[in-house]
Amino acid sequence: MAAHKPTVLRLYKSYNFTDKDPIIDQLRTLVQDSGMSYRDVHDASDVSISCMYQWFHGKTRRPTHAAIMAVIRACGYDLKMVRRARVIDMAERRKRA
Repeated sequence: MAAHKPTVLRLYKSYNFTDKDPIIDQLRTLVQDSGMSYRDVHDASDVSISCMYQWFHGKTRRPTHAAIMAVIRACGYDLKMVRRARVIDMAERRKRA
């Protein structure tokens, strides 16, 4: 029998959250705004209803990117990355430290 490995939660300097990943709140809003039921989303994405329930009402803190994208696409949206107005480069960060 294999020993149980403890779960490690990595914290990143530019991405912190205390309870759940903020994408969960965004997904909840997206599903509600789409007018789709969990069943409709499941049928369009193959993400299980219980998985979505755990995101929105349960203990899941960090959903997988693949599942997130499947739900986003099933609801008729795309995820787009945009560059922030001002990016502090590493040299400037060192000067500030």
